[in-house]
Amino acid sequence: MSEAATTEQAQPTFNIEKLYVKDLSLEVPHAPSIFLEREAPQIDLQLNTEYSAIDAGIYEVIITITLTAKLTAKDKIMFLIEAKQAGIFHVQNIPSAELEPVLGVVCPNILYPYLREVVTDVSVRAGFAPVLLNPVNFEALYQQQQQAQAAAPATKH
Repeated sequence: MSEAATTEQAQPTFNIEKLYVKDLSLEVPHAPSIFLEREAPQIDLQLNTEYSAIDAGIYEVIITITLTAKLTAKDKIMFLIEAKQAGIFHVQNIPSAELEPVLGVVCPNILYPYLREVVTDVSVRAGFAPVLLNPVNFEALYQQQQQAQAAAPATKH
């Protein structure tokens, strides 16, 4: 009976505790005159993921996006959106080698659709056409980060 209890305790656990917008910022520096422009803006997008332990087996994962819509001909910013979509995840009894991919790939994949919705909603509420973010391959991003970290110590020597 105690063996069954031990086996049950060792089962991997993954639960979403909370999903939330941690930070949201919108700037329309040239309003209202910018609404008279007819040029389609160039969109610059920066995306970052991070995670940290809050408690034993409890982690916060954050995706930060900075989106700048700029009129290239006039070198004017139409709008700038910065959003941080976060989640609290309960992750337990997962081998340490598998924990980072869960936090760096699985959790961002869960958070990203919420971030896409926030960005689209904010762009429309700001008076612009909806910004529809393309899907992101968080596994490829995670692998690039791992390769960059592995190469970083070698370049310091």
